[in-house]
Amino acid sequence: MRCSEIIAILEELSPTSYAEEWDNVGLLSGRRDKEVDSVLLALDATDEVIEQAVRQGVSMLITHHPLIFKPLRSITTENFIGRRIYRLIQKDICYYAMHTNFDVMGMADAAADELCFKDREVLDITYEDEIAKEGIGRFGRLPRIMTLAECADYVKQRFSLQSVRIFGDADTELEKAAVCPGSGKSYITKAARMGADVYITGDMDHHSGLDALAQGMCVIDAGHFGLEQIFVPYMKEYLERKTDRIQVIRAEEQTPFQVL
Repeated sequence: MRCSEIIAILEELSPTSYAEEWDNVGLLSGRRDKEVDSVLLALDATDEVIEQAVRQGVSMLITHHPLIFKPLRSITTENFIGRRIYRLIQKDICYYAMHTNFDVMGMADAAADELCFKDREVLDITYEDEIAKEGIGRFGRLPRIMTLAECADYVKQRFSLQSVRIFGDADTELEKAAVCPGSGKSYITKAARMGADVYITGDMDHHSGLDALAQGMCVIDAGHFGLEQIFVPYMKEYLERKTDRIQVIRAEEQTPFQVL
């Protein structure tokens, strides 16, 4: 298949029009006319991921987070972004990123599905037409009433995590929840106003956690990587269902930090 054909399949799921204005999604380097027989899926285009792509001889790399966020004045091997882009172009590997467009059309429902949310709603509407309302995160009811400690264990089990951080009394009973994979502290007030007893997200800092508690809402910080790692298996299943002529490979990624 040509790269352009795979892009069409990707954008059937997550159109680039759903991306935030500040974001940078789509084909970031490479040739649309390139013949693609193998794809590597990853959360981030790290040095290790790119070297895996080179080592396994894939034709295309697809990540959630874009390697290029800000305009570049030059592409050289003198900085880490330039080195990575140069390596991809040198090996003729097409590179495509699907970030906030996938957050809206893919990630939010996948996370809510994983947590078995009932009666779900969009947490923050970013796109609306006469047919549907779409956006970042989801709000709904947990599959059963549980304490914060039980919910933390539930999140760990559903997302295969070794640990999570909690803000709140571990014995607090929870019924309604909001989830926002990635960095979700900017949606704290919205989740609280919707009536969430607990907010499940990543990158929660000290002051944001206290702000959530002050608004009557507990927090489970499952990590940026912890929640968004569902991108890879989700996209692998999607591409294998939509294509039968390409090999889809999962990158050898793990959480970028360790808790000692």
